[in-house]
Amino acid sequence: MKTVKIDGTILKRAFIGATKFLEEHKEEINSLNVFPVPDGDTGTNMALTMKSAIKQIKDLDEKNAGKVASAVSTGSLMGARGNSGVILSQLFRGFAEGLKGKETIGTVDLSQALKLAADTAYKAVMKPTEGTILTVARGCAEHALSIAEKEDDISVFMKSVIEHGNDVLNRTPEMLPVLKQAGVVDAGGRGLMCVLAGAYKAMTMDDIELGTTSEGLVEVRIAAHHVDSDDIEFGYCTEFMINTDYKDYEGLREDLSKFGDSLMVVGGEGMVKVHVHTNNPGKVLEKALMLGELNDIKIDNMRYQHSHIMEDAPRDGLKEPAKPIKKYGFITVSIGDGINRVFKELNVDYIIPGGQTMNPSTEDILKAVEEVEAENIIILPNNGNIILAADQAKELSEKSVHVFPSKTIPEGITALLYFDGELGVEENLANMEEAVSNVKTAQVTYAVRDTEMGEVRIKKDDIIGISMGEIIATGEDVQEVSLDLIKAIVDEDASLITIFYGNDIGEDKANELSEKLHDEFEDFDIELIFGGQPLYYYIISIE
Repeated sequence: MKTVKIDGTILKRAFIGATKFLEEHKEEINSLNVFPVPDGDTGTNMALTMKSAIKQIKDLDEKNAGKVASAVSTGSLMGARGNSGVILSQLFRGFAEGLKGKETIGTVDLSQALKLAADTAYKAVMKPTEGTILTVARGCAEHALSIAEKEDDISVFMKSVIEHGNDVLNRTPEMLPVLKQAGVVDAGGRGLMCVLAGAYKAMTMDDIELGTTSEGLVEVRIAAHHVDSDDIEFGYCTEFMINTDYKDYEGLREDLSKFGDSLMVVGGEGMVKVHVHTNNPGKVLEKALMLGELNDIKIDNMRYQHSHIMEDAPRDGLKEPAKPIKKYGFITVSIGDGINRVFKELNVDYIIPGGQTMNPSTEDILKAVEEVEAENIIILPNNGNIILAADQAKELSEKSVHVFPSKTIPEGITALLYFDGELGVEENLANMEEAVSNVKTAQVTYAVRDTEMGEVRIKKDDIIGISMGEIIATGEDVQEVSLDLIKAIVDEDASLITIFYGNDIGEDKANELSEKLHDEFEDFDIELIFGGQPLYYYIISIE
């Protein structure tokens, strides 16, 4: 039956169908990531962004198409994950802008909204690259505009747009050499075509041919081995939201551009979403804090992710034989190259990037649980704010999962050091708990605002030393505050001080602190380890 107009009810069904279809194809899309490292995972990030969008319309009883599109735009911006997720949110933002005030829409309305969607996404990216999702979006929009006046049947119109979009997608390897080298199409573009195909299927109840990318998947895995993680110029994928009415997005992009690349700054009502690849996430966050309160902070170590993928990938393009199931498997939450290395040396099976400013979700932890093949899986959250999410993942999994409630990185490391593979689960957990009870943890960072705690007055940007949830030392010098902090919490039973120095502390500075500690505590063992963590100058363990 010919359809010439759709309302909010049909558009809602289309978005839900798009989300379902994208979810079904996310692993295939993930497999298309080639260089230099998956920014998270394209398919997963786009699917999570879509799910956030759908939350906004799930219970929306609205027949106005423009209002449905607006709700989707808001939800996608709030939940945008990764580069691809942010671009997708901007496509929805432009699409919603094009449908503003429209109760029902036809092919001309759709074509104009698709054009505004592509334009909005291009503007959000500081240095747009052709051969990506942007190219595919623009190709779909241009074709839509060329046929909208002649074709008023939305079903026929959408099918034609999707077929043309697939043609553009198949040409992306000719535009981007790395895709051609790997023998695959762009992952984000593929994700966008899944969104459009899912929407079409939901509205028409007809399947549409998407084509196949399977012949390129083996090449992806082989090509990945020739990529050195040293080629990754900026190591931390950093994302966050700023609660602010600030509107000078261009100015903020310009300010942040000196810290890295893959930069996007996009805004909505009372909020700004930032995505950047950088070696200095702390400086980026510090700049953003000048504009408003931060939330949904997510920092991924891409060099570590890449190395992890390289180690796990098959060496000959074929599926590796299944490994025997171990008695014990470990999952830990961590951030920083050095800290990650420590956990790997302690035989941790899966490291979830996260920590004090970026708490992984239950879904993130559950995904890790599903990846680890062991009779008993022990999760080390290493943060009090992550323990509940870990407990929830435990309840949702059918595997034998145990959560050891470590609240800091040093607690997690100590727990692993006291683990004995010959003992049972409960005995091990008890031994780990006893060992951790003898550990004091402290951190040195900076204040993000003026505050008063008891009789202590703290100014924004002051250096603060924290232990057991209390501010113990403050000042303007990192080294002095660190020394004062350690002096305050060392007791007569202690004999070992371990210091993990962060991404913003040079080796010379760290050695300087270590020497002062040797002078102050002559009978102590002092260990200095590069942690590489952002935001925290030092993480300290005393036992």
